[in-house]
Amino acid sequence: MGTGLSRAEARKGRARFMISSMSRLLRWGVLSTANIGIKKVLPAMQQGQYTRVDAIASRDIEKARVAAKALGIAKAYGSYEELLADPEIDAIYNPLPNQMHVPWTIKAAEAGKHVLCEKPLSMTTAEAKTLLAVRARTGVKIGEAFMIRSYPQWLRVRALLDEGRIGELRSVGGFFSYFNNDPGNIRNQVECGGGGLMDIGCYLIHASRYAFRGEPSRVVGLIDRDPEFHTDRLASAILDFPGGQSIFTCSMQLVPYQRIHLFGTRGRIEIEIPFNAPPDRPTRIFIDESGDLFGGGITTETFPVCDQYTLQGDAFSRAVLEGGEVPVPLEDAIGNMAAIEAVFRSAASGRWETPES
Repeated sequence: MGTGLSRAEARKGRARFMISSMSRLLRWGVLSTANIGIKKVLPAMQQGQYTRVDAIASRDIEKARVAAKALGIAKAYGSYEELLADPEIDAIYNPLPNQMHVPWTIKAAEAGKHVLCEKPLSMTTAEAKTLLAVRARTGVKIGEAFMIRSYPQWLRVRALLDEGRIGELRSVGGFFSYFNNDPGNIRNQVECGGGGLMDIGCYLIHASRYAFRGEPSRVVGLIDRDPEFHTDRLASAILDFPGGQSIFTCSMQLVPYQRIHLFGTRGRIEIEIPFNAPPDRPTRIFIDESGDLFGGGITTETFPVCDQYTLQGDAFSRAVLEGGEVPVPLEDAIGNMAAIEAVFRSAASGRWETPES
C-alpha cells in the first residue's frame, strides 16, 4: 500500500526526523579549504550555540587533512562528493569560487543537505532562479551568506528605520574599497566572476535593498575595467527605489575604506564599519537628528564585541532546527543578482536599465 507522500514530502519528513533526533546542533560540512572559510567563517562557526563543524573537503586530501587538524574538525575528505555522501552531515557551507556556487549548491541539495552559499550566490539571475525548483523539489533550505543580516548594528539600524527615528528614508550612500591587483587572485579573473561589483558591490546593493525594504525599479551604472584583467576595478551606480535613491561606489584598486550613510527627512544614520565588522573590537553607528554640520547633535551607539560569522551560522542553524526562514533566502539573493546584472547592462548600454523581475 502506498504512503500517499511525494518524494519531496518524504525527504522533508526524513529531514525533520533527523534534525529532531539531534541535540539542537546542526552538523556542518564545508566544501573547500578557501581562505574565507579557514581564516574567518569556520573558527567563528565553531563558537556557535547551534552549529558544529564536523567535516571539511578538498580536491586535495592533504589540504583537507591539514585544515581539519588546524581547526579540530573530525573528518577530512578528498572530494566534495564524499562529503555530500556523509549521512551524518546536515548542512553545507559553500565558499567555492563564484562559478561553482550554483552547481555545488544543487548537488548538496540533491544529497539532502541544507546550504549556506557564499555571496554572490550565482553568476547570473537566471542561474540563481534554477535553485527555486531545486529547493522545492528537495525540501532543504538554501541561503546566501550576507553575514551583516545577523549582526547587531544592522538589526539596530533596521529597528531605527522602522520606528521612523530619522523620518522617511530617502537616500542611501555607500562606499566600499580595497586594493588587489594580483593577477593570480581569483577576484581578478573574469571567468570566475571576479571584479569589484560581484565581490563587494553586492554588499552595497544588498544594504540598499535591505534599507528600502524593496527592489530598485531602475538602475544606472558606470564601470572602469582593468586593462589587463578586464574585470571592473571601479564601479558606481544609482539605484532608483519607489521611496528614494541609493548611490554607491566600489573599487578593488583604491585605498581600503567602507561606510554607509542613510538619510531621512528628519535625520541620518552613519554605519562606521558596515561590512567587515571586527570580531575583536566594538562597532558603532552614529545617529544625527539635529542637522548640525559640526556634529554637535550626534548620538553614538556602541555594540559589544561579537563575531558576525558566529551569528550568521547560528541564525541559519536555528532556522533549520526550528523550521523558520534563513536570514537571506533565495528570493532575496535573486533580487540582489538582478540588480547587479542591471548595473552591468547599464554600464554597457549607457542607459537606465530595469532589473529582471
